[in-house]
Amino acid sequence: MTIPLNDPTAAAAPHPDAVQADPMQADGLRLDGLHKELGGRTIVDDLSLHVAAGELVCLLGPSGCGKTTTLRMIAGFLEPDRGAVVVSGRDVTHLPPERRPSAMVFQNYALWPHMTVAKNVAFPLKLAKRPRSEVNERVDRVLQLVNLLHHKDSRPGRISGGEQQRTALARALVQEPAVLLLDEPLSNLDAKLRVRVREDIREIQQRLGITTVMVTHDQDEAMAMSDRVAVMNDGRIEQVSAPRELYSNPRTEFVASFVGSVNKVPGRLTPSTLSADDGLTSAVRPESVRLDADGGRPARVTRVTPHGHFTEVRVSLDEGVDLVSYVTGAAPEVDDRVGVELGEVWYFREGERVE
Repeated sequence: MTIPLNDPTAAAAPHPDAVQADPMQADGLRLDGLHKELGGRTIVDDLSLHVAAGELVCLLGPSGCGKTTTLRMIAGFLEPDRGAVVVSGRDVTHLPPERRPSAMVFQNYALWPHMTVAKNVAFPLKLAKRPRSEVNERVDRVLQLVNLLHHKDSRPGRISGGEQQRTALARALVQEPAVLLLDEPLSNLDAKLRVRVREDIREIQQRLGITTVMVTHDQDEAMAMSDRVAVMNDGRIEQVSAPRELYSNPRTEFVASFVGSVNKVPGRLTPSTLSADDGLTSAVRPESVRLDADGGRPARVTRVTPHGHFTEVRVSLDEGVDLVSYVTGAAPEVDDRVGVELGEVWYFREGERVE
């Protein structure tokens, strides 16, 4: 089933201050130099990002990095101090949320407990005074899409957390937005349910081909659901890349540390030596620290932590450097002597990648 998007007859009138975007960049969503200060502190600092039509981009970062503030500026709940929000080639920076071609799924779902699932989903259409026949048809269509048609007459308190989340998603999709915004959409679900629901969201997003921006601090969600991930730190985007590229080729020390696990060592660490180098930091992924009983740099095992499908092994090199290795299969025991061989090592100076 396809829900039509970007109905030109439903577009709001342009704001007097709106400017037309470059037609070469008219698809999807574009953020140009967004800047926002709150309480005298810079929250988002000169942030620019292009999300292609049909792409899902995740804003990933720690609490306080500015990702939710960015999402709220896209939605229209906050107006940037500087910069522009452009959707489908149209500047919507000064439009209120209800006049923007976007819809948000909130972290707490924001469902009306006294309304049925169908009435919750229909609520934005009724606010827009759409005809009853159109409302009923669109609500049934979107509830079928999210597999909730059988719960249309249930109230939120009588359905599961995952079903509540899909109700909130249906309420956003029924508006047929050009841009779907997801604010920590899985944070209220338990671990197993999160995996299933994130697969549901991704499948629906791809089926509709809807441009989507999602905020999360959970790197597993970001890596599993996104076409690209924008890693934010201190109000800025440090790197925007496909998940595999982000993990295997981080451009900054922050990205290397925040996405996945990494061993960081002061100085220049090579497969055979460790040399002092003021201001230089070496970084190596645990899976690139290989343990071999017959060769490599001599080390002693100091800790062994099973994780099910792999074992985390901490070793101390004879020159005093501690490293963590991920071992599949048989693992050594504490106090065993092993040899350490290093795969790819990255080098950073003042937070930036260097060769």
